[in-house]
Amino acid sequence: MREPGPDHPITVEPNPNRVRVVLGGFIVAETTRALTLRESTLPPVQYIPREDAQMDLFERTDHASHCPFKGDAAYYTVMAGGVVARNAVWTYEEPYAAVKEIAGHLAFYPEKVDAIEELRD
Repeated sequence: MREPGPDHPITVEPNPNRVRVVLGGFIVAETTRALTLRESTLPPVQYIPREDAQMDLFERTDHASHCPFKGDAAYYTVMAGGVVARNAVWTYEEPYAAVKEIAGHLAFYPEKVDAIEELRD
């Protein structure tokens, strides 16, 4: 486990906007409670509470990955509107303490869904 610091900063902040994820023309997740994770030089990632996703469209896969700063990630395939997006969603069920806020949240690969929209209410 590595700790975020000046050489690899990570911040997690509430997103004040509505965040919507669309696949196959359908909204698969929508929330006003997203968390924006900014990590070093990577693009910001929106983490959406599972309660705000259409979990009946998600199927857990055997795929897994490890981040030395966040922990072990599990993956989901999401299906909507005739589109199957394999391993398009990841989650840290037991993230490291530095990013504990993202537990119970889902993140989406932008290139595997139609859109991740930020809307001002």
